[in-house]
Amino acid sequence: MDSLQEWLRPQLLWFGLGVLLLLLEFASPGVVLIFFALGAWLVALLCMTVEISLNLQLGVFVVSSVVLLLVFRSRIKGRIDRRQPTAGGGVSDEFVGRRALVSREIRSDRTGRVDYRGTTWEAEAGERIPEGAAVEIVGKKNLTLVVKTI
Repeated sequence: MDSLQEWLRPQLLWFGLGVLLLLLEFASPGVVLIFFALGAWLVALLCMTVEISLNLQLGVFVVSSVVLLLVFRSRIKGRIDRRQPTAGGGVSDEFVGRRALVSREIRSDRTGRVDYRGTTWEAEAGERIPEGAAVEIVGKKNLTLVVKTI
């Protein structure tokens, strides 16, 4: 029974909660849970130095987590977003310059379809391109490829 109480010390519980929240951050979109993990670790440090009540532990956890979230989230998210590839480079580069085959006519006022790497994609162009024509991919807008005639 003593070994169980040893593991149920508040600082270990808060530290474990912080680790769990950090792992969940990796599995969830956005940058939110890491601040709650930091709040839990702050409470764990506080519990290691001073004996405080559960109510105060919960209060410190909530307040510190929310303050960290409000102060640092936009800065961290901004850095992460800057590192991600944009439509002008990175992810769409795997498409740009490649050739595809038009499987449904493309008109300047309506999208058509092209076959690229065994998959049919929506495609748009500033001109009419008949079915069966070979095209070059010049860009990508969401799930629509931007093409031109070769």
